[in-house]
Amino acid sequence: MKLVIVESPTKAKTISKFLGGGDFVVKSSFGHIRDLPKSKLGIDIAHDFEPTYVIPAKAKKVVTELKADTDKADEVILATDPDREGEAIAWHLVQALGLNNLKIKNSKLKIGRVVFHEITKHAIQEAMEHPRGLDQNLVDAQQARRVLDRLVGYKLSPFLWKKIRSGLSAGRVQSVAVRLVVEREREIQTFKAQEYWSVEADLSKRGKDKIFRARLIKDGEKTLDKLAIKNEAEAQKILKALNGAEYQVSSITKKEINRNPAAPFTTSTLQQEASRKLGFSAKQTMTLAQKLYETGLITYMRTDSHNISQIALTQAREVIEKQFGKKYTLDKPRFYTNKSKGAQEAHEAIRPTDLSKLPDEVRISDIGQRKLYDLIWKRTIACQMQPAVFDQTAVDIIAKADRVALSNRATLSTNTYTFRANGQIVLFDGFIRAYTEGKDEDEDEESDMVDLSAGRQEAILPDLSEKEILNLIKLLKEQHFTEPPPRYTDATLVKTLEAAGVGRPSTYAPTLATIQDRGYVEKEEKKYKPTEIGFLVNDMLVENFPEVVDINFTSHIEEEFDDIAEGKMKWQPVIEEFWSPFKKNLDEKTESVEKLTEESDIPCPHCGKKMLIKFGRFGKFLSCPDDPKITQPLPEEQEKINELTAKTRDERCPVCGKAMEVKRGRFGYFLGCIDYPKCKGIAKILNRTGFKCPACGTGDIVEKKSRGRGRAFYACSRWPDCNFIMSAKPESEPQLAEAYKKWKLNPPKVRKSRWSKNKKAASEATE
Repeated sequence: MKLVIVESPTKAKTISKFLGGGDFVVKSSFGHIRDLPKSKLGIDIAHDFEPTYVIPAKAKKVVTELKADTDKADEVILATDPDREGEAIAWHLVQALGLNNLKIKNSKLKIGRVVFHEITKHAIQEAMEHPRGLDQNLVDAQQARRVLDRLVGYKLSPFLWKKIRSGLSAGRVQSVAVRLVVEREREIQTFKAQEYWSVEADLSKRGKDKIFRARLIKDGEKTLDKLAIKNEAEAQKILKALNGAEYQVSSITKKEINRNPAAPFTTSTLQQEASRKLGFSAKQTMTLAQKLYETGLITYMRTDSHNISQIALTQAREVIEKQFGKKYTLDKPRFYTNKSKGAQEAHEAIRPTDLSKLPDEVRISDIGQRKLYDLIWKRTIACQMQPAVFDQTAVDIIAKADRVALSNRATLSTNTYTFRANGQIVLFDGFIRAYTEGKDEDEDEESDMVDLSAGRQEAILPDLSEKEILNLIKLLKEQHFTEPPPRYTDATLVKTLEAAGVGRPSTYAPTLATIQDRGYVEKEEKKYKPTEIGFLVNDMLVENFPEVVDINFTSHIEEEFDDIAEGKMKWQPVIEEFWSPFKKNLDEKTESVEKLTEESDIPCPHCGKKMLIKFGRFGKFLSCPDDPKITQPLPEEQEKINELTAKTRDERCPVCGKAMEVKRGRFGYFLGCIDYPKCKGIAKILNRTGFKCPACGTGDIVEKKSRGRGRAFYACSRWPDCNFIMSAKPESEPQLAEAYKKWKLNPPKVRKSRWSKNKKAASEATE
């Protein structure tokens, strides 16, 4: 018997389809079977940072079963994922199962390690024919990361407990991510909007109805940048000066522009694009991609390579010709170079394993997986299609100002203004027939490019000639204000981390999930905003441990991990380089840094001393300086609680029927049974509109927020038992009746929320 061990049951099931019927038995380790202990450091600092690994309780049964399987096997094949994490899991399997020193019944047992980047019959058979030994360099690189992260977490977190509050944590990559979010928020807070104005002209050919728009770009020979016209008075002077002006075409510039498609997906670009186009979080994207990989639909999803195999390139050409026509195919494949730090070019990009499986035809029951597969398929196909070709035209138009008006215009230097009109048409759509890349909020929105995603012809100018006189339809002036830099989204935060060389493909999603789970950041309309505790922790670390949150230092460490993986250096010196100065600084700061407390003006109701402002799991609170058990909310929070209490006075516990009281949990305010802990009934605090539900007649219409963008909508308080819903806030009974008519024609499908599915679990989570 040949025993094949993988990490995932789904992966095991898929591989069994290709190896079934023979001597192969495929089993799963259910992820890591060994790790550092949770209850202690688990690293012998005095002896070259030697880690002590243990088998977690949840993995002991799996290890016992796998040991029994190895006793029966003639060969053990370790087929874990083709990256450092997968290599480390294979190494831990060898150690835990005793395969390194053959503590097994069969002393002739063969051990082999195989890797494949896609779960297909061809890839698996090819891998089985070329087994290798474990790559200790990859194992050491993963081990170095694990040890360093453990040292930072276990040594720095207690410092935060002492100086701010218990339950906090620090991490080498997560703290850098929090710092980025905090610094961006401070840029937004200190940003001062600057007013500016634009002047535009609606023009047409003489005798023609088609109107096109041109914007003012020059005052005489002086080029006007975006902020040149500072206020309405200046804009009005220009309009006054242009009273009666003649508009003449001065020059026409035409050029043909080719635009190439984006490269095939890497882990980070997949997370970015899934965030932009599908609204998925990085964690959600990786969970869905993992399922697609394990079921054999896409190649391995943790990669930073842009390479595509020759077989896939050939298939892409065939699919493009069949689906779009021969004119969309390339004469020879297009290749992309990867500029990201530490890219493993030997790996493949993320692509469908079989491009002939079209998104509309492939059998995927999960909607999220289907959407992600569609995105990956289109991106892969598009990268091997012909460029899109545009005919771009720029027309400069001279406006000669009225000389009478000029006498009242002291600040403007000449009697001519130059306007520019841009036009563009798609001559050949090329790759945009299949796919176009999304844009981030902070990218240039004032581009004259057409909307490629729709493939439309936009901003088409009439046929103009030089020196042609045009008709002025209307002059327009418009006020604008500069805007602060946008908050990070999943896409832009991953993009920034990758560009800085912080983290690697496997770390982006867990890092973004961790900083939310720790309560350091929260999302508003899918954008990251630091919490109060996030500011405090970041400032404490930046001031006292700058190397931990320094982007360049973190990037340098990542490069050394890469060197370890390539066998260029040993892992222990990398840890020592960090540890010695870090430990010295930690000891000094533990003694010198005072605990972060603040004295309030509010006297303690028991002793009369001024109460201290402390930081708890859910924010600030007041505490007696002599007896920490005596606490009360801050005045502003108490005011909020009083307001909510008055609003929810008639609410009753859904479990026992007793009164409810306002409480504050991790996710904000909620109602808890007054008989807690005897009764753990909880309920949401509903924002009632004062109208009864027209569908059921018993529920109230309440305000709710969408999961995605946090937009308000209005629904019955008995949701999901009553699924009435409307988008606009009800202001009158006739309006409500009209909304009811529309709802009745197309009532929505109900997907129960976690809250309504399991109130018991929610109750326990808020204790």
